[in-house]
Amino acid sequence: MAELVGPRVYSCCNCRNHVCLHDDIISKAFQGRNGRAFLFSHAMNVVVGAKEDRQLITGLHTVADIYCNDCREVLGWKYERAYEETQKYKEGKFIFEKSKIVKENW
Repeated sequence: MAELVGPRVYSCCNCRNHVCLHDDIISKAFQGRNGRAFLFSHAMNVVVGAKEDRQLITGLHTVADIYCNDCREVLGWKYERAYEETQKYKEGKFIFEKSKIVKENW
């Protein structure tokens, strides 16, 4: 008999609210405020904060912090705009800090 296996999910480290899917990872080679971070194509159950211009390692970007919809933990940010042409692929994508998410259904 085959086992039914659900999607591999990442949850908020604080309240276990599901916030992103493993299948949506674009890259694991990003740097967050507190260490390693992952770039995702999609997010769920998050609130997007106010936009602000931030000087990051790869240049100036307009970003908005993302918060867990349940407990309001800051999980990372959303790239709203990249000013450099080589960074445009990040627009509309999400950074989740590795220290702020935990694996579920693995």
